[in-house]
Amino acid sequence: MTATEPHANSTPDTYTAQLPCTPESVRRARALISSALEAWGVEHVLGDAGRVIVSELMTNVVHHTKTDLTWVAIRRGDHQVHIEVADSSHHTPHTTIANKSAECGRGLLLIHELSSLWGYEKHPWGKVIWAVLRAREVSKW
Repeated sequence: MTATEPHANSTPDTYTAQLPCTPESVRRARALISSALEAWGVEHVLGDAGRVIVSELMTNVVHHTKTDLTWVAIRRGDHQVHIEVADSSHHTPHTTIANKSAECGRGLLLIHELSSLWGYEKHPWGKVIWAVLRAREVSKW
């Protein structure tokens, strides 16, 4: 199975993938969200923001956790798309103020600006970081 295909137990409204915690998985997660949004007919509206958000969430997992695997879920809801990235780390995300020349440190600020809502949930096994994209102008939904 590739990262651009939903798991067999997925529904037409959910795409999921379990990915290794490697830089290559960031690219695979972007492909997954592009496939989901294309299938739902909203790639032209939400594609850029969705790819940035999933890239930032995955990059944070790769760079800031010691987890082996991460799980990505993209769900279509009522005029919105939920993006979730789960890992086994208990370190919670926090925004930082990056200096102007820094090459990193702005990911959560980007997610905040591009999403309608975002947050995280702690679990005994780790955490889920999520973001919501709203498709306000999409008539297909």
